[in-house]
Amino acid sequence: MNNKLLSALTATAAATALLGATAPAHAFSFGTSGIKFQEDTSVNFKFKESHGGFTSSLGIYTVNDSTIAKVTSLFSETKSSDNGDSNEWKGSLGDTVLGSGSVVFKFLANQVYTLGLASGDNGTVYSTSTLNTNSNGSQQAVFGGSNLWNALNQEMTSTFQAAGQFTDGTGSLSNGSTLISFDDRGNGLDADFQDFTVSAEAVPEPITMTGLAIGFGGLIAARRRRRANKTVS
Repeated sequence: MNNKLLSALTATAAATALLGATAPAHAFSFGTSGIKFQEDTSVNFKFKESHGGFTSSLGIYTVNDSTIAKVTSLFSETKSSDNGDSNEWKGSLGDTVLGSGSVVFKFLANQVYTLGLASGDNGTVYSTSTLNTNSNGSQQAVFGGSNLWNALNQEMTSTFQAAGQFTDGTGSLSNGSTLISFDDRGNGLDADFQDFTVSAEAVPEPITMTGLAIGFGGLIAARRRRRANKTVS
């Protein structure tokens, strides 16, 4: 076999294996209609900042028919903000929220999930709109790419008029990172959608070195057989 052709095939095989091993699984649903993956998928959540007057906690919940059960907490505030109502009750990592600010959670295949923001006596709002039964299934979270952060007004409690345009984070999650931001139904139901903001990024599966070795081994064996055949002839 021509050395250049062999090199090209080897590179192609390696690239294919790498892409197949590192590409995140596509979400069946990742937005206000619910969270559900076709395969077990790990997602890295990172706290960005908060602007709510409550001391809130964000968690992951399973949804089975009408039963909602908390699985784990992602981030919990230790106080309502860094410094009272300064900067629209801004809460930052290292002050209001402690720890690394990064949590990886594995979503199991075909299990329906939702995110829930619990704010004490103010109750819990869910990223899945239909679960917000206390407010007639209202949208309480927005999902989107980097353009969502630019659209949100973090310094004011004005209503986020474009919330209905940010309901699906499937595309942005597949392309890198999804921003998720909640409205906690506080401050007279201001619907500002900047009360608690996190990002989500699918974690690539580990590279399967065994698969790569098998692929390379097959190419090398084929090359040796061709050389042997040429020698015999």
